[in-house]
Amino acid sequence: MILTVGLTGGLASGKSTVARIFAKLGATTIDADQVVANLYRPGEAGHTALVREYGREILRPDGEIDRVKLAGIAFATPEAAQRLNALIHPLVIEEERRLIDAIDDGIVVNEATLLLEAGGKGRYDKIVVVDVPPAVQVERAVARGMAREDAVRRIERQMAREERRGFADYVIENGGDQRALESSAERVFGALGKDLETKKQKAESRKQKS
Repeated sequence: MILTVGLTGGLASGKSTVARIFAKLGATTIDADQVVANLYRPGEAGHTALVREYGREILRPDGEIDRVKLAGIAFATPEAAQRLNALIHPLVIEEERRLIDAIDDGIVVNEATLLLEAGGKGRYDKIVVVDVPPAVQVERAVARGMAREDAVRRIERQMAREERRGFADYVIENGGDQRALESSAERVFGALGKDLETKKQKAESRKQKS
């Protein structure tokens, strides 16, 4: 039996770091960004859908999706972002479900930025939100090489901080140092382990009653 966990947070919140910590602690992790990257490859469903929607001008000479050109189109307005999400999210969800169904036991963590925006609350046993103050998000994004204006725009396009926290079963605060993050992540993973045991016990109880 598995416990499915949706791991999310805003731009530069530290989701990937938390996912790596969970993996070290024994979780199976799925990276939605990698799922998207695979779908964008020539011959895959995402690539076909994007070319059909936006035309071949979004392609590089080698036929790969030019992610910079696509982002310039897709994040220009909220409506444009919704258009892209409506196109790609169903394909991503289908592939994530296929990956999850192949796992038999343990804690399975799917890391995705737009997990909640795509209706993820109902698809997972537990939701973990990595939370960071917006000012810290911007500074971390800029330190990674993103233009400040782009960072602010992307944060504004994402779900509001308090709304995201409202969906969470567990919140991991990441406004401090690495050690504090690790400690918080370890505590949450311990709680998830107990959630899995509870799920197993309930299943066994239902089995005995039937």
